[in-house]
Amino acid sequence: MSDRSEMGEFLRSRRSRLRPEDIGLPVWGRRRVPGLRREEVAHLAGVSVEYYVRLEQGRAEAVSEGIIDAIATALRLSADEQRHLHNLAKPPRSLPRPDEPLRPGLQQLLDSMTRTPAYIVGHRTDILGWNAAAVALFGIDFAELAERERTWLNLIFFDPGIRALTADSWPMIAGHTAADMRLRASHRPDDPELRELLCEMTERSPEFREFWETHEVSDFQHGRYVLRHPLVGELHVDYELLDVPADPGVRAIVTYSAAPGSASERALAAALDVRTSEARR
Repeated sequence: MSDRSEMGEFLRSRRSRLRPEDIGLPVWGRRRVPGLRREEVAHLAGVSVEYYVRLEQGRAEAVSEGIIDAIATALRLSADEQRHLHNLAKPPRSLPRPDEPLRPGLQQLLDSMTRTPAYIVGHRTDILGWNAAAVALFGIDFAELAERERTWLNLIFFDPGIRALTADSWPMIAGHTAADMRLRASHRPDDPELRELLCEMTERSPEFREFWETHEVSDFQHGRYVLRHPLVGELHVDYELLDVPADPGVRAIVTYSAAPGSASERALAAALDVRTSEARR
């Protein structure tokens, strides 16, 4: 699918979620479909209806940044959605390929975080490096996974252990992952491996396809998950994605921690201790 076709689908999905009353427009007559009409969006954005229709049909050329911003405002897009729309209208120039080996210093950093589960993730959700604490938290020896299976997309949608671990938070995690991949795809239009991965996911996983077709977009950076650890029970963990600007192949360092003094902090420490004692045997 071309970026212009994707832009049309994205615009239609954002238009359908708004109601006239949401943006102060009067409601005239019976509405056969949910959301705003094209002419209403065009009016709000200050463009002709014919031009806006061409945008949704993927037929408009040389769309200016001013028009994209006006449409983003009319559709009440978030900052991430606006960025995504700009990417679709004017695909970014080729970015460095994300296939460089992981710098030793980054793995050293992970290994030094003995009490903090952490891993490094690439732009295709590929897990590039990890520490022993991450193995203890997720219950997976990432080194034993085939490279093609060692992606967060594969784990969250296909691994039964991860599905059980994340059961309480799975819909949120899966939705966040699909929404983040929407943004990755528009930001890296020249990454054929990424497009191949996303096509494969939509074919293999009806659940992923359902999330993907919502056209949600999010550059999520932090939050909280509820996990059901098989050894220590319920864990409330906070995750943080830390950018690594010097390494174009790295999406982020992902860390997990629990609130100081909480039951989750004690349970997480217990899980790490179990892993440490097993490793020493």
